[in-house]
Amino acid sequence: MRYWLTLLLLFANLSVAATWNISYPKSPDLFGQQDTYPLQVLALALEHTNIRYEVTPTRKAITQRRAIEQLKANREINVIWSMTDALREEELLPVRIPIYKGLIGLRLFLVDEESADLMSPVQQLPELRSFIPIQSYEWPDTKILQANGFEVVTGSTKGQMYNLLKTERVNFFPRSVIEIWDEMNSNNFPLDLKLENNLAIHYPTATYFFFNKKNVVLANLVKTGLERAIADGSFDKLFASVHKKHLENAKLNERIIFKLDNPLLPPETPINKRELWFDSATFSINQ
Repeated sequence: MRYWLTLLLLFANLSVAATWNISYPKSPDLFGQQDTYPLQVLALALEHTNIRYEVTPTRKAITQRRAIEQLKANREINVIWSMTDALREEELLPVRIPIYKGLIGLRLFLVDEESADLMSPVQQLPELRSFIPIQSYEWPDTKILQANGFEVVTGSTKGQMYNLLKTERVNFFPRSVIEIWDEMNSNNFPLDLKLENNLAIHYPTATYFFFNKKNVVLANLVKTGLERAIADGSFDKLFASVHKKHLENAKLNERIIFKLDNPLLPPETPINKRELWFDSATFSINQ
């Protein structure tokens, strides 16, 4: 009780203090708008704490690996959002509220026309494993796919991965159900790639906000704000307004969805808190 009283008093003092300057890494990705929703969630959380704040990107684009190193060193940036794994949680301070409600682990496939034809007869997971996915060398997804028996080709940039997808070295590019549509609608998306219509994979994972381990106050501010937004329904309202169209487009009931294990998932992941995760049985597409 004393802890929460102290925390509330701290937040009250912060609300009348100077503006909090919060810096995040500008993405080098030119193919999507994946920064938009996390920034909306971050703003929603901060608004529920009544502090004054300003959120700004870095002047130059930063890769995810570089952003993690900068955050660990407490230089230039003080928040990132990323898929979690044990190493990331050891190096950084996570707020264990999955901002995408777990949908980051539901993956549809980008393919070229030849691979689409080759993958059309697939009905079982061992058949899918005979095809080669591509991922970034720095994404946790690479290790997840490898742990599930896939031979994964890696690339360093989205453009490079798209180009490799058009070669015989690679068959499909798994992309999250909430990422793939903005990428395909981008002016930079290659016209000779397409969405595979029959298959998907799913593995349990979470995208969190991460902070420097010493920045406990800011992490607690964001955590408290997210919890308040979940409690009053505004978090789910934002989630639905942004992602319902993606779920409609995915036509999940027409796909074979293969369940994969995620050995990288930390034991502290709040899997049992049902209110934090997407549930197709309770999610209303009309929210």
